Amino acid sequence: MSRSSHRRMRRTAGLLIAIPAVLALAACVPWLPLPTDTATPSGTATTPATPTPTPTGTSPATPPPDQTEPPQSGDKVISSRLAHDWAWPGPDQPISVVHDNTVPIAPPPEPPLPSLYSIGVGAHPSDSPPFDQMSFRFTGGFPGYTLEYVPELDGDASGLPIPMPGTNTILRVVFHTAQAHTEGGQSSVVSSPPAFVGYKAITRYAPAGDFEGYVTYGIGVGRPLSSTPQTPVRVYEVEKIEQGRHLYVVAVQVDATKWK
Repeated sequence: MSRSSHRRMRRTAGLLIAIPAVLALAACVPWLPLPTDTATPSGTATTPATPTPTPTGTSPATPPPDQTEPPQSGDKVISSRLAHDWAWPGPDQPISVVHDNTVPIAPPPEPPLPSLYSIGVGAHPSDSPPFDQMSFRFTGGFPGYTLEYVPELDGDASGLPIPMPGTNTILRVVFHTAQAHTEGGQSSVVSSPPAFVGYKAITRYAPAGDFEGYVTYGIGVGRPLSSTPQTPVRVYEVEKIEQGRHLYVVAVQVDATKWK
């Protein structure tokens, strides 16, 4: 998807969702409670990505954890689902998953949108297929999101390219109806890995925007080569209690088979 078409998509989605107007009237919108422990994450995958040869192996019910803190006694997985199986989200053929959230999702002082709380990363070379995983943990609920390989990562607000050195290609992840800041304007992300990851499939990552209800990240995939392999991607969603906090995790897995 080109930079201009990405912006047109965002403008259209922004008009449909009308986030700025809704947030301005947040005090007038009834609050809906968070899902209970028996809730199942909802979401619809749309615009299937181009099929690629399916990696061998099976998809587990729950993705592997990548948090670094020791678990607490109350930590548990509430629900987990495979949001999108292995596919190649090539240019103009993204993976898209929709979640319909009523805004605001919680009364003040809680964030009115799903809020990015932390980012985790992990390598799983012994799985079949081997993969690297980057997890985006939100509070409040699951945002919608779109994944697509792009030739360069552009800043949402500036439109300027963001350097991603030492990578073969870039997987852009755009979360819709989401935020990564507090009401005071500070970052809501309390923990995240260094920008240089150094794994086989996931080499690095960079934030590209937290703007008008969209949160964008670029994931650098592979090392520089003369050609660009079509690297499949898989996505899980997990609702869980972790470190005593109710989290909604979007786990992006990148096939490492071609990057051994």
